[in-house]
Amino acid sequence: MAQASPLAGRAPGADDHPEPSEATPPPGRPGDLPIDDQRAPLYSIGQVASMLNLRQAFLRRLDEHHVVRPRRSAGGQRRYSRREIERIRQMVRLVDEGLGLSAVRRVLHLQQQMADVRRQLADLQRHDRHQGR
Repeated sequence: MAQASPLAGRAPGADDHPEPSEATPPPGRPGDLPIDDQRAPLYSIGQVASMLNLRQAFLRRLDEHHVVRPRRSAGGQRRYSRREIERIRQMVRLVDEGLGLSAVRRVLHLQQQMADVRRQLADLQRHDRHQGR
C-alpha cells in the first residue's frame, strides 16, 4: 500500500530563502560568520518548512523519529543548520521514491558511515604523504 506523501500542499515560492534567525552562536574564529558554518543552527522550523515547502508537523515528526535532530534555542525552539536542511532534502527525495522513515533513516546512516570512512581514508593518505611513503 502506497504511503501518502508528506509533501502534499507545496506552496508557491518554495525556493525563496528566508533570512537566518538572530539566535546564532558566536563565530568560531575571527572573521568567520555563522552563515558560513554549515552546522550553525540558524533557521527556525517555520523557515525550513517554507524553504522546503513542507509542513511543520512533518519536520517535527522527523525529529521525533530521530531522522533529523535540530538543536534547540534557549527558548526550546528547533533550530536547523544548512547541513540538516540538506539532510531533510535527501530524506524527502527518498520518501517520494516510496521509502518509509525507518528505511530512510538506515540509508542516511549508511551515507554518513561512508562519508566517515572517506574522511578517515583521506586523513591516512595525508599522513602517508607527510611520512614520505
